[in-house]
Amino acid sequence: MQTIAERLKFACERKDQAAASANRPSDSIQLLAVSKTKPVSDIRLAYEAGQRLFGENYIQEGVEKVQTLSELTDIVWHLIGPIQSNKTRDVAAHFDWVQSIDREKIARRLNDQRPEHLPALNVCIQVNIDEEGSKSGVHVDELDGLVNAVSGFERLQLRGLMAIPKADASAEQQQRTLQTLAELFDHYRTKLSNFDTLSVGMSGDMDEAIAHGSTMVRIGTAIFGARTP
Repeated sequence: MQTIAERLKFACERKDQAAASANRPSDSIQLLAVSKTKPVSDIRLAYEAGQRLFGENYIQEGVEKVQTLSELTDIVWHLIGPIQSNKTRDVAAHFDWVQSIDREKIARRLNDQRPEHLPALNVCIQVNIDEEGSKSGVHVDELDGLVNAVSGFERLQLRGLMAIPKADASAEQQQRTLQTLAELFDHYRTKLSNFDTLSVGMSGDMDEAIAHGSTMVRIGTAIFGARTP
């Protein structure tokens, strides 16, 4: 059985190979280790193997891990799951990034509740790129309004877009989706400073996402093993 360090090394090598195939520098794509439902001990093993970016889906679980591992001051914590209004204070106080902004109300609360002693909270807007009813995210035709709103908050730093494309899409549909995301990212990147992150791609579609300009891939099971439901 492979160790977490071995699986992490393989995931990084696969990312770098995909970057090379796309004629992109390997350091232009970051790997976010998705550690939801996994114990703190697993995160420590990945950290000892050199991983610094970790993503959590569930707020309470994520906050507990942030607090438990507070001595590891160079970990960068990303929240990648949905946010309820009554949880924004915990998110604003504990995370470095939020990738799942999908409405102005949540962005405003995060802005207002971000502690003054912390730097601005890095955020990405989640786009429901395939308009799936079961997924969070703003629809493409509403993206402009949300980008403009989030850009105006002083305690938030809008860094980019996040998306979870349809899992069972055909190869042709997958290509169209990723191309649309790349075009949206390029459109806003030319207009906004510090807009540098396109978070798309997981174990199953990492290569295609990187070929279409992803700057951050989110890898969980391939590093930590199967998750507890």
